[in-house]
Amino acid sequence: MRILILAALVALAACTNSNDLDEPTADLGNFLLGHNVVIASKAQKGPLSRDATEQELSTALKSAIDDRFGRYDGTNYYHLGVSVEGYNIALPGVPLVVAPKSVLILNVSVWDDAKQIKLTPKPKQITVFESFSGDVIVGSGLTKSKEEQLANLAANAAKEIENFLLENREWFGPAPAPTSAKGGAAARVPAATATTTAAAPVSAASAAAAQPADPAPAATAQGTVTVGDQPYAAPRQTPRKLVPITSGL
Repeated sequence: MRILILAALVALAACTNSNDLDEPTADLGNFLLGHNVVIASKAQKGPLSRDATEQELSTALKSAIDDRFGRYDGTNYYHLGVSVEGYNIALPGVPLVVAPKSVLILNVSVWDDAKQIKLTPKPKQITVFESFSGDVIVGSGLTKSKEEQLANLAANAAKEIENFLLENREWFGPAPAPTSAKGGAAARVPAATATTTAAAPVSAASAAAAQPADPAPAATAQGTVTVGDQPYAAPRQTPRKLVPITSGL
């Protein structure tokens, strides 16, 4: 009986291994992370769950996605839009037999910036469980803080999103030539942008004078991506650290 219970718990727990951030990146061709947009306004709380705010959910996921996909140094921007549909963060103090498992349910959309198209006609739904460990067997709510549980789920979610992109490798072009600055700021922007960034410093006054008088219309004209009801600027080959046109999630 104990073996059957253990097998059931293993089946519920995630097999995702998200502890590979120090390893070489997978083959995602020319992938370069553009906008990393996460909303949690529609997230439904499970029946045996700790409370989590929209901010807590979105912050944990955005951080994990940036940690994983910020390692890629391709030449074309791809935007990720993630909507948290539901969550269950295991409660403390629950008996072993009914110890709930932590889980996130996400809808994921992907955009190609250069082509200005959405690559996912329908969002891909991903269900993510916490990583299997002794803590999970007894219910992670008994041994971990809510922040630790969220970080675990978010890391696994980012890994599952990466797996989804790898299943659709044809979306991405050939990989760029190796760069000596792998992982650095210059490696995470297209060559033209990196060259501009590396130019000799200029004074603040000169930089301000060189800016267009009204850059907002140009950014808007390049298109938008929408996650939930929120439109975001879709930059075309510009640095990824742009501020969304619509603030807030």
